[in-house]
Amino acid sequence: MKTALTIAGSDTSGGAGIQADLKTMTMNGVFAMSALTALTAQNTVGVQGIFEVTPEFLGMQIDSVFTDIRPDAVKVGMVSSVELISVIAEKLTAYQAENIVVDPVMVATSGAKLISDDAVSALKEKLLPLAAVVTPNIPEAEVLSGMKIESPEDMVKAAEKISKDYRCAVLCKGGHSMNDANDLLYHDGTYQWFNGKRIDNPNTHGTGCTLSSAIAANLAKGHDLATAVERAKEYISGALAAMLDLGAGSGPMNHAFDLKEEYCK
Repeated sequence: MKTALTIAGSDTSGGAGIQADLKTMTMNGVFAMSALTALTAQNTVGVQGIFEVTPEFLGMQIDSVFTDIRPDAVKVGMVSSVELISVIAEKLTAYQAENIVVDPVMVATSGAKLISDDAVSALKEKLLPLAAVVTPNIPEAEVLSGMKIESPEDMVKAAEKISKDYRCAVLCKGGHSMNDANDLLYHDGTYQWFNGKRIDNPNTHGTGCTLSSAIAANLAKGHDLATAVERAKEYISGALAAMLDLGAGSGPMNHAFDLKEEYCK
């Protein structure tokens, strides 16, 4: 069985972060492992508290995974401090980790900034050059490229700049009023559009975490990047189309929509 590691924060409500990553990786056929960057107290309405782990302890978690069950792919989610970013980059480099997917969580859907300028700089300098693919949404792609994105053509230009600057493939995610969830993959000097299915579901908590984890799982299984993205988008469409409705705010998707085995009964 192929394996994947998620390095991200915990979400008490189970819809995003480590919990979404583990569910997604499991449902996409790999053995999922985790290293926590932070504990959060959060639900579908918002985040009530954050307790960040120390850089030393994060390093120990990554060591524990790589020295025993080596992951075939790694997904890196929200990391809010320079020190944690530095430890992740140091460890992934030392272990020569493969198939690294970086979800650069920097800007909330509301437009609020989630990490400091120093942490953004560390992310650009230390983590992005290690990535097989980085998966920014429109506001995050604007930060990484230094460009304003107002059209699909702008998405192509921004993705090209990010790819050249940091030597990685870029999946620039649509939505954010740009288009019908159409995503752009820029890789090796060429680009490809992946058209999304517009699903009228307000419960979208954790979609970014889920998509990046599904891509990592498919890379772990040996799929090429374009196939991994295509399969990941099909999976997230299915999870949204299941129309799970939990919580008072923007609720989670049903990550287990395709689970039909005996023990679910």
